[in-house]
Amino acid sequence: VQLQASGGGLRQAGGSLRLSCAPSGRFFNIRSKGWYRQPPGKQREPVAVISSSGMTNYADSVKGRFTISRDNAETTLNLQMNNLKPEDTAVYFCNYRTVARDYWGQGTQVTVSS
Repeated sequence: VQLQASGGGLRQAGGSLRLSCAPSGRFFNIRSKGWYRQPPGKQREPVAVISSSGMTNYADSVKGRFTISRDNAETTLNLQMNNLKPEDTAVYFCNYRTVARDYWGQGTQVTVSS
């Protein structure tokens, strides 16, 4: 089973990007799905998480600008990023947290220029 993230790119400050994460294979006992990011020279940090019941949590730095969602079939995980800022520059990773372990996508680069 794998996760495939896509949608990264280069944008100017104020622009938008939409990241997607598609699973390959079947996952069981998923507790939550989320997006994390790792800025240059820093540790990986949570950005947005959606629980199996649909509750969402966002990092303070992205509240009001980013939206995490699942499609109706609960397959693709998305992150809509609006009003991007240079400090959003990072490699973004999708995550499935199951009862057994965490699964990570390969990462997609988001670069925001000022």
